Amino acid sequence: MKPIVYIETSVISYLTARPSRDIIVAAHQQITHEWWENRKTAFQLYASQLVLTEAGKGDEHAVAKRLAVLKDIELLEFSKEASELADIFIRRKAVSEKMGDDMLHIAVAAVYGTDYLMTWNCKHIANAEILKKISKLCIEEGYEMPTVCTPEELMGE
Repeated sequence: MKPIVYIETSVISYLTARPSRDIIVAAHQQITHEWWENRKTAFQLYASQLVLTEAGKGDEHAVAKRLAVLKDIELLEFSKEASELADIFIRRKAVSEKMGDDMLHIAVAAVYGTDYLMTWNCKHIANAEILKKISKLCIEEGYEMPTVCTPEELMGE
């Protein structure tokens, strides 16, 4: 069985955006394209309704490109457990309320037992300080925290 990757919205955005002039963003876009072309078949890919909702905002042309990529990715349903876990992250002061949607991504991935949560959101999701707190709460609530990573970290050998 292939490892399961929850694809967060930022990955889809980097994959479909026009090339950036910012060299760091451009590098992330290139890495995302390389991962998508060379590595995605090594994994089972999933997203959630939240990814679909976030990808559906903004410029009409950009939305169409993001949604076209997402049409082939199976969606994980929101569950009461995922919603409760995200609420726990906030209630227990691991993160602020403004990070609610980002915590929902983590909670969905944890509740469904995904192996990886792939993101380029290094401010609120792939953030070592936040992940340390969130991981502890996941374990306390009976869930295993997925490995949170960027496409670069899942490039293989």
